[in-house]
Amino acid sequence: MFTELFSFSLPDFLSRILGIQEITIYSYAALIALGTLVAAIYTRWRAKKELGINNLSNTFFYCIFIAGFVGGKLFYYLQDPLLYLQNPSLMSDNFSGGFVFYGSFVVIIPYIIWYLKRHKIPVLPMLDIFAITTTIVHAIGRLGCFAAGCCYGSPTESGFGLVFPTAQNMAVHPTQLYESSMIFTIMLILLLVKKHQQFKGQVFLIYLMLYAFGRGILELFRGDERGYIIDNLLSHSQFIALCLISVSAYFYYKFYKQININTLNT
Repeated sequence: MFTELFSFSLPDFLSRILGIQEITIYSYAALIALGTLVAAIYTRWRAKKELGINNLSNTFFYCIFIAGFVGGKLFYYLQDPLLYLQNPSLMSDNFSGGFVFYGSFVVIIPYIIWYLKRHKIPVLPMLDIFAITTTIVHAIGRLGCFAAGCCYGSPTESGFGLVFPTAQNMAVHPTQLYESSMIFTIMLILLLVKKHQQFKGQVFLIYLMLYAFGRGILELFRGDERGYIIDNLLSHSQFIALCLISVSAYFYYKFYKQININTLNT
């Protein structure tokens, strides 16, 4: 895989100050940064076009990035906490891979809702925009996983199989590419739904259900070390997916029913 983009040596005076002689730019971190940048540009554009909002500060996006980083890493460590407690040095490799999307998600969304309410910005319309924003950064981020060689699939003899450095020299499903393709497809579906949107929050709720359903299926093809709620039957990600589908379906029904009631009353 293409784990590293490039490395460069620091001048002597910086090396003495920082205590390092060389800096490595990892493909994973670069693609995450690229996805974040494109997603931020899209969010600003749609917020201004749809809602006339011009006051989304850079700090808002910086905090989203930090929240996603912290949440993704925290959930990654919690998949095997004893490993990292016994080998804390493993936690120092923070930029070459190793994140859990749902960890980022469950930290970012509460922050976004808090920020929007504090600044009196409509929550549901912005969440609809962020649904598509998330597909942008996530799809590009999964390409970063592919470059880093993490989040790979189970062994396969099919023509799709690829050999990753950490997959014990076996051909495995490139689930990173499967997921990236799935997310791009979800993005197209959301853009279509947006053109015929029936209520605020619909795009966001459909995103949650589609991604959770697709992720639950993709988990069947994953072959890297996974955390399980029920050993070899229900992974952490599948459990979260089931919860998201249930909660999203409830609110979808609630909002849709309210639309019908309002229609009848008029």
